[in-house]
Amino acid sequence: MSGKSAETLEKKGNDFDLKSFWAAEQQEHIEVASKTFDTLKKEFSELLELCAKSLPNGGKILFFGNGGSAADAQHLATEMTVRFVKDRAPLSAIALTTDTSTLTAIGNDFGFDHLFSRQIDALGNPGDIAIGLSTSGNSTNVLNALKAARSKNIITAGFSGRDGGSMNEYCNVLLIVPSDSTARIQEMHITLGHMLCGALEHKLGLV
Repeated sequence: MSGKSAETLEKKGNDFDLKSFWAAEQQEHIEVASKTFDTLKKEFSELLELCAKSLPNGGKILFFGNGGSAADAQHLATEMTVRFVKDRAPLSAIALTTDTSTLTAIGNDFGFDHLFSRQIDALGNPGDIAIGLSTSGNSTNVLNALKAARSKNIITAGFSGRDGGSMNEYCNVLLIVPSDSTARIQEMHITLGHMLCGALEHKLGLV
């Protein structure tokens, strides 16, 4: 890097106002969280009831999403199968984002758009809950998985943001975070997922 380029970067770095950035991020997070809690209680309650009915009757929860949402899917499936806060019986949940052999085989043989729908066809059963995560609500492979789930009489649910996108058409219940910011939407998805884990533990009498 030339001396001039380094000086330009250093000047830009020196111009960065961390105090203002911190305050703006904090305020936006608080506002989105407040709106989420104000607007999604009904949908959250519906999802809780569906899961609480499915799990004791042999059902399982299938989580799936892309990128950060794939990480959220794995995170939430782990909270279910291991524990959330206290030791308790496991809750049956699978993240369709973890098996690299399966994912690469499906991607190679059928295409990325079928990454999750193929697994729904293989692993899903009537009475299960398929939960897709997509900040836009328009991820093709998530939508295809929801369609596949519906064809097998699997209950469909989703975590989204913005206006919910095409997930509105394919979900029995859809939790739409009221924000256009991908970061804020993802923050609320993991919060809602944690709340679902905690609420299920109590509702099912596990803690």
